Amino acid sequence: MTTVTDTATQAPFAEPNPYAAPAAETRGFSISSLVLGLVSIVASSTFVVPAIGLVLGILALSREPASRTMAIWGIVLNAVMLAGTVLVALGSVAFGLAMLPFAFL
Repeated sequence: MTTVTDTATQAPFAEPNPYAAPAAETRGFSISSLVLGLVSIVASSTFVVPAIGLVLGILALSREPASRTMAIWGIVLNAVMLAGTVLVALGSVAFGLAMLPFAFL
């Protein structure tokens, strides 16, 4: 015994699977920027850590709109620590140049 099915009532094969899990959004750049911003508080005497975190935060703003808050916090933390590092370096150079005449006494 054979049964004939009507092909018009069958669902097309191109229909998405309703039971499939939705694609997870990547938040790697924003998480990395935030973590490097927090690490730069401890390692603020370095120039590299806040600079990399700042670049990753800026990239995260354009690529990951869902994690905008983390990216902004990473940018703020890294920018503040980078500015602090630059100010300390400039202060050290100015102090060294001011004390240079007294080095030969």
